[in-house]
Amino acid sequence: MRVTSDEQAAEQIATPKPKKGSFLKEVFIILVSALVLSWIIKSFFVQAFFIPSGSMEDTLVEGDRILVSKMVPGVFDVHRGDVVVFKDPGTWLQGMATPERTPFQQAVTDGLTFVGLLPQDAGEHLVKRVVGVGGDHVRCCDSAGRVTVNDEPVDEPYLKPGSVPSVIEFDQIVPDDFLWVMGDNRAHSSDSRYNGGSPGGGFVPVDNVVGTAFVKVWPLSSVGWLRNPGETFEDVPEP
Repeated sequence: MRVTSDEQAAEQIATPKPKKGSFLKEVFIILVSALVLSWIIKSFFVQAFFIPSGSMEDTLVEGDRILVSKMVPGVFDVHRGDVVVFKDPGTWLQGMATPERTPFQQAVTDGLTFVGLLPQDAGEHLVKRVVGVGGDHVRCCDSAGRVTVNDEPVDEPYLKPGSVPSVIEFDQIVPDDFLWVMGDNRAHSSDSRYNGGSPGGGFVPVDNVVGTAFVKVWPLSSVGWLRNPGETFEDVPEP
């Protein structure tokens, strides 16, 4: 049955219009839900970081954004070859410059970082590659100038072109529940080799690991997976 104009007018009058307050309430609920979801993801699953230096070139360069899986360590173990983000074990970052911000800018940055809407800055974190895990005997260099792990020499394809495995010698046994880490840009990386005088003796506690980097998301021209070079350490015997 066709509805007449009078009936249409009556229906329009009878149909309640959405209230402005109701709309704002829905927007508020959506925003809060999104922030909570972002915080949960950042706290338990994935966190974004940006790279503040060139110590991991050419794998990662200054300004890159990466995503880190926080299921390592925990659900999964840390392995040789992983690129890990970890909290400073002691004084590794001592003397490094930090960005200058006003109190308001710092508060906004901290808030957005807390909920996961901004990548974590350098702060108290570093990013390096795991070369030795608990129990490993790490040494450099053999007669060919290579790093050895449990007396097995390793060829490291991820090193920055032109870099040598190490310009200084080291010979260490990694304690249980600790890691020996090094930057891919060996000539410009303050890593386990240079922090023997720090708490932990240059070793990184596994408990300090935030997670493993698994993908580069910025810049768009460099987006790609960060895969563990498993073949590099496949012949290394267990300690």
